[in-house]
Amino acid sequence: MKLTVIGTGYLGATHAAAMAELGHDVLGIDVDISKVARLNAGEVPFFEPGLPELLQRNLAAGRLRFTTSYPEIGEFGEVHFICVGTPQKQGEFAADLTYVDGAVQALLAVLKAGSLVVGKSTVPAGTAARLAVDIEAAGADLVWNPEFLREGFAVEDTLRPDRIVMGVADDRAAKVMSEVYQQILETGTPLIVTDFATAELVKVAANSFLATKISFINAMAEICEHTGADVTQLAAALSHDERIGGKFLHAGLGFGGGCLPKDIRAFMARAEELGVDQAVKFLKEIDAINMRRRSRMVDLARELCNGSLAGMRVGVLGAAFKPNSDDIRDSPALDVAVAIQREGAAVRVYDPQAMANARDRFPMLAYSPSTIDACADADVVLHLTEWAEFRSMHPSVLDAVVRQRNIVDGRNALDRELWRAEGWVYRALGRQ
Repeated sequence: MKLTVIGTGYLGATHAAAMAELGHDVLGIDVDISKVARLNAGEVPFFEPGLPELLQRNLAAGRLRFTTSYPEIGEFGEVHFICVGTPQKQGEFAADLTYVDGAVQALLAVLKAGSLVVGKSTVPAGTAARLAVDIEAAGADLVWNPEFLREGFAVEDTLRPDRIVMGVADDRAAKVMSEVYQQILETGTPLIVTDFATAELVKVAANSFLATKISFINAMAEICEHTGADVTQLAAALSHDERIGGKFLHAGLGFGGGCLPKDIRAFMARAEELGVDQAVKFLKEIDAINMRRRSRMVDLARELCNGSLAGMRVGVLGAAFKPNSDDIRDSPALDVAVAIQREGAAVRVYDPQAMANARDRFPMLAYSPSTIDACADADVVLHLTEWAEFRSMHPSVLDAVVRQRNIVDGRNALDRELWRAEGWVYRALGRQ
């Protein structure tokens, strides 16, 4: 089939390359001329394992290309995927739908009757029904098909998803979408065909549940710190209950990135607009628990520096909000680094992939080309993003370069007994 993808950010670029991998002819569009040029040259403008190979293979096969022309995609496409961002509004919790509305309006000017428009962006419930009025007036149909990508696993999640959700208004739209995803569905992937509002809610409900589970164990970490309990052992014991399970039950610095924080806030804002804010009032505390973990990380660093960070040297390992990504949106690691620097410490940051993005967004911080350099003369080392190279690092690597052997494990991912046996003072969130 001939598909177009509107927006070539993280979601759009991944979806375009994956649809071409399934054998479709795909044309992506973006208003950013330089980004389009890079993609057509086979360069992915962000870090995502496996995506460069997927992009280059399908460009070479002639199934994939990118443009800045809406008339071109209108003429080309049978199915148009909307993959633009829905960031948090400045100074508000609500989602900013400027890019979604703009994409739809630009598409309407070139849309052929009989086409299918597919929304993949994360939007408040009610958005699809509103957009469907103009799309159907143009003789096309709308489907809402939320994405469930995990950064670092986006290619896998697109080609081998754990479910496909379609919010449709008629059987024809569902039939066309089943043809688009035929190869995936033939592998046994569950298909949920539902209405617009349910499809919209699936994504925000899933993210809210995950955020709740993460913040629950981090709330338990707060209790553990005051009782002498060990949150890692507590989580392990809980995980054996099949009703609870162990996924996302890992205490630490909390969640960040471009999805969970802004999605739960947008969910709260939409619920308030609908007059049902009491139903998701608990999400306010989920958000608060998550942010408190960042403050507690600063407290632990301060404690290891005899009560004051002024004049201290702090080595920060990690800038991305999670490993296997260069995404620094709402990064807990950088939030902590900035807070510590504001208390008068000299901070140096190292991350395997996110250095360029971090420098652009936080030029006030100092950056180092390696773990060793970031930790040179450090009074305390902070492990804030659980990259494999940090988790597997032996303490002896840093012994000769640090000023004092103090480490705070913000992700509960290091071997506590090993670090202590090597003479380090080891602290972590939720354990002694």
